[in-house]
Amino acid sequence: MTIVNISCYKFITLTDREALKAELDARCRALGLLGTILLAPEGINVFLAGSRSAIDAIVAHLHADPRFADLAPKESLSDTPPFRKMRVRLKKEIITMNLPLVRPEAGRAPAVDAATLKRWLDCGHDDTGRPVVLLDTRNVYEIMAGHFEHAIDFQLASFSEFPAQLAAHRADLAGKTVVSYCTGGIRCEKAAIHMQGLGLDHVYQLDGGILKYFETVGHAHYQGDCFVFDEREAVQADLKPLRTRVAG
Repeated sequence: MTIVNISCYKFITLTDREALKAELDARCRALGLLGTILLAPEGINVFLAGSRSAIDAIVAHLHADPRFADLAPKESLSDTPPFRKMRVRLKKEIITMNLPLVRPEAGRAPAVDAATLKRWLDCGHDDTGRPVVLLDTRNVYEIMAGHFEHAIDFQLASFSEFPAQLAAHRADLAGKTVVSYCTGGIRCEKAAIHMQGLGLDHVYQLDGGILKYFETVGHAHYQGDCFVFDEREAVQADLKPLRTRVAG
C-alpha cells in the first residue's frame, strides 16, 4: 500500500488545547494514522502518514474546524510509514524561538512563491534589480543534507539561536532582498517577521519552504536533498524518500 505523508501548520491562537488534543488523538488513532501533531498557544503543526482514505478523512476533519479551514497540506509518498507511533503533544511554541512578541498570526511577512524565487535566482536579482540573498534558517545538520546554492546560514544548533546570530550578521543583509527558507515554511515565517522588526526592509519568506519548492519547480538552484524529521531521513527533489535511492 502506498503511504501518503502530509505536513502543514498554521499560526492561530488556541485556547482549548487539552480538548483539541483528546479529539485529534482519538480521531487519528481511529483512522490508523501515525505521526505527530503539535499544539501550542500560537498554533498547530501537523506531520501525519497513512492511507489515502485516512489522510483525506483527517484533512476533512481539520477543515471542518473554522480555525483550520485553510490548512493546505504538502504531500509526499512512501512505501512504508516514516513514523512508529501516533502522538499529539502540547508545547509552548510550535517552533521554539523564545521571542513571544513574534506572532505570525498578527501579520505575516511577505511571501515569495517558488516559481518567482526560481526566476529571481535565474536572473541573479529580484524584479527591482536588487541582489537576492537566501538565508537558511535550519539547523546545521539539516543543511548538510542539502541547501540552496550560495545560501547564507548561521550554523545553528537550534532555531532558538537565530535571533542572536541575526543580530551579529545583520549588516551582511542590509540593502539586499532577503528570502528566508526552511523545510516547510514555519521557521522562515518567524524569521522573516523578526527581520522586519529589526528594520530590514526587503524581506520575504519562501512560501511552503523547500518541500513546496521541490513540488513546484524541482531542484533548480538547490544542491542535495531535504532533511525531514522522520524515518525517511531526507527526501529528494521528486519528494521520494532518500533511502529508496540508497537501497537501489
